[in-house]
Amino acid sequence: MLDRRRFLLTTAAGAGLAATGGAAFARAASDADTQLTGVMDTITQDLLLSSPELLTMLGMDKGPGAAMKSRLDDRSIAKQEADKAKVMASVAALNRVDREALSPRFKVYHDTVKFFGETAVEGYSFPYGGGMFPSPYTVSQLGGAYQSTPDFLDSQHSIDTAEDAEAYLSRLSALATVFDQETERVRADFAAGAVPPDFVIQRATGQMGTILDADPAGLTLVTSVARRAAEKGLQGDWAARALAIVNGEVLPALARQRDTLASGLPNATHDAGCWRLPNGEAYYDYGLKFYTTSTLNGQEIHDMGLEQVAELSARADELLKAQGLTQGTVGERIASIGSLQGQTYPNTDAAKEQLLADLNAQMSTVMARMPEYFGRLPTSACDIRRVPKEIEAGAPGGYYQPPSLDGSRPGAYYINLRDTAEWPKFTLPTLTYHEAVPGHHFQIALQQEKTDTPLLLKVLGFSAYTEGWGLYAEQLADEIGMYENDPWGRIGCIQSLMFRAARLVVDSGLHYKRWSREQGIRYMVDTLGDQETSIATEVERYAVWPGQASSYKVGHTTWVRLREEAKTTLGDRFDIKGFHDAGLDAGGVPLTVLERVIGDWVASRRG
Repeated sequence: MLDRRRFLLTTAAGAGLAATGGAAFARAASDADTQLTGVMDTITQDLLLSSPELLTMLGMDKGPGAAMKSRLDDRSIAKQEADKAKVMASVAALNRVDREALSPRFKVYHDTVKFFGETAVEGYSFPYGGGMFPSPYTVSQLGGAYQSTPDFLDSQHSIDTAEDAEAYLSRLSALATVFDQETERVRADFAAGAVPPDFVIQRATGQMGTILDADPAGLTLVTSVARRAAEKGLQGDWAARALAIVNGEVLPALARQRDTLASGLPNATHDAGCWRLPNGEAYYDYGLKFYTTSTLNGQEIHDMGLEQVAELSARADELLKAQGLTQGTVGERIASIGSLQGQTYPNTDAAKEQLLADLNAQMSTVMARMPEYFGRLPTSACDIRRVPKEIEAGAPGGYYQPPSLDGSRPGAYYINLRDTAEWPKFTLPTLTYHEAVPGHHFQIALQQEKTDTPLLLKVLGFSAYTEGWGLYAEQLADEIGMYENDPWGRIGCIQSLMFRAARLVVDSGLHYKRWSREQGIRYMVDTLGDQETSIATEVERYAVWPGQASSYKVGHTTWVRLREEAKTTLGDRFDIKGFHDAGLDAGGVPLTVLERVIGDWVASRRG
């Protein structure tokens, strides 16, 4: 999966639809492409100027952007309301572009931005949550600055000069303000009837408690600036200054946030789905539209999931029997693989380092095969890292972080190593193919590196396209022989697809069928054989991101269908490199736009 910060990139891009009003169109040339270019340029300028964190994530916080490097994003209610008004105005302005007069490439741009903007407007109609980002709770075990900012400061805020270190300290001080802004929004969520489920509050406040109870001097917020300043030979008592800010400003603000979130516990229910919220059924429809970029409803998602789980379970059954595993359910037999000798790394720091080294070797092996299947290859490297220990308890199993636009920071995929038993060796190759090569890293790095793409289109992304590609990449790795001498790994590949199909069932189960948290956990454990601790984290994630878990398999199904339709239509003229390049050349787009892009490519090949 992509980290939530990547989704916030998209949200920030939506906020950057901001100041594109009538004046921009009045100045635009008559040519529709030129007119749309002016619109996107204006959006991009407003986006970059309004999001200091986005500048840093994109590697654009140098030169003219350096002044923003000492700030964090404004997360206040006032900023949220201002963004709402600007998005609504900009969507109306975008509609004044004559789409039929646009060239084919600019129609892709237009339709992509319009879909996002119009969906964002729907999100703002709900009086709780994050506005454009479908999560009804401002702070949860997965959302909030306490969960994302320490890693952002450590892995994305570069420190090369004393000015950079000073900017880090300024951002550290600003974190206290951000916490208080979010806390105000938590109170507004509560007032609007959006109190998170009790298990979400308990998980989030527990993670906050881990930070608050730790030795402040050992927190990443303190050690990061001190370590990196020392590596650059920068003189100054950076650790002591950071510690003073953390003790005097940051931790008290975090304690206020924890206490405010905990105050909702007496009024919290154990119901996991958003159906219980005001207008909650409509909220799930919005989440599905945002994440799957489709018109599928909860029942259709549920039926799709059940059908695909059955089909994939049958395939897994055949593979398991071939390895002598014949007794028990498919899930039980898959679970038993992890107990085979040599399948589990010891749960030690040394073994976890070896696991990371093995993943890097797997990535190098598959990368060597990629020129056979892609005309364009990314130039950005990809690192494999451990999820920071401070947040691993509630974080997903793995996620990807994009490279900077200027190439100064590589892409990275993170694996959660809180317990190595959650990652038997037969499951690991598929994770690499999904998160790195040829998955998220290929797709996103290529999107960002495309020189003739407007900056806005390098930033925008849609979960169904991106996560669907991640699953397609897993399937492609199998098809090109990466599991030829690894039958256990092939079972891991099928299990991964089953996992995402089961997500369709549980996501719709929680939010449409009104399943309990425990029903969701039981279904996934029985179906997949995964450890209950890992599944509990997954199901709790679905509870706070309605619709997101459905995006994977909806997107994957579309990618595969489009490829097979192209093969059928083109016959001998079908070219796998051409298909991949055409699909990835579109950038992160809604699935409806991807269908048109591939349709145009097929038509061009037919001659």
